[in-house]
Amino acid sequence: MQHGTTPSDAPVESGAPPTAPVEDLETALKTGPFHVALRAAITARCLSLQRVQHHLARVGVRVGVTSLSYWQQGARRPRRPESLRAVRALEEILRLPEESLIKLLAQPDGAKGAGRPSSRSYRSLVEAADVLEQLLGELESPVDGGLHTVGHHERVRIGARRELMGRESHQIVRAHKDGVDRYVAIHHGDPGCTPDRVTVRALENCRTGRVRWHTGTGVLAAEFLFDTVLRGGDTHLFRYAFEDGTAGASEEYVRGFSFAGGQYLLQVRFAEEALPVRCHRFAQHSAAAPRGARRELPLSGRHRSVHFVEPQVRAGLLGITWDWD
Repeated sequence: MQHGTTPSDAPVESGAPPTAPVEDLETALKTGPFHVALRAAITARCLSLQRVQHHLARVGVRVGVTSLSYWQQGARRPRRPESLRAVRALEEILRLPEESLIKLLAQPDGAKGAGRPSSRSYRSLVEAADVLEQLLGELESPVDGGLHTVGHHERVRIGARRELMGRESHQIVRAHKDGVDRYVAIHHGDPGCTPDRVTVRALENCRTGRVRWHTGTGVLAAEFLFDTVLRGGDTHLFRYAFEDGTAGASEEYVRGFSFAGGQYLLQVRFAEEALPVRCHRFAQHSAAAPRGARRELPLSGRHRSVHFVEPQVRAGLLGITWDWD
């Protein structure tokens, strides 16, 4: 993902640490951990942290010198979407191969985050979109399926291991053409998801049809067949679910909308053994756009859940993110 124009020859700073050997940087990028590779890259380019901050600001990314220092010392790891955009910008500024730092964030970082995957990168979302187009082609399904969503209530369950256990959808649709008799639902698991182990369940006014998945991206497309053929203007209410639990710790749930639609309600419920310290809702115009409309969501002590309601959905992405510590 581009962050504006980045100079291909970042200047050498006077008074900066001595240049690191190229082979040390190459090794660090291959083996990690992230903070060692970042420190080696900054040293190799002879940049002070103040100059790194300056170059980030030039491409519209704001990160404090203290945060950069923590990152290269291993005291903290970038996890938030804004921080991950900064890491991608650093790859360009420090003249590193694309994804070289991002992929190191997927590695465990010791006691603080062992087994915890990084958030999805922009590239992973683009790859998932390409895979989805392929899966929809196999199911012979148009992008909108001839249906307009009137209302969608989605419940997401997070388990005791902080994993995405599953989600259930209660959906009302209206056909905008004759002959519609099915709906194709998409499940995009967290990094590490094994889609062939995900269970697809038809709960009300539908039955499961064909199911296709792609292991590398964790994307699954499931066909739900209606018990009636809709004519233009007809509405249909149905429920379905995906049971997952195959990936590691989950940090967010994101729902993409290709078209504007009706009301959308997202509820995330957490196991009593695994409660986050804070939760926020957010919106994005696209996967490449910054996240906006952030608002903290209070966690209900009784129901251990958070939710938001979007009265009129626009094309883009909506979701809830949470911090474990």
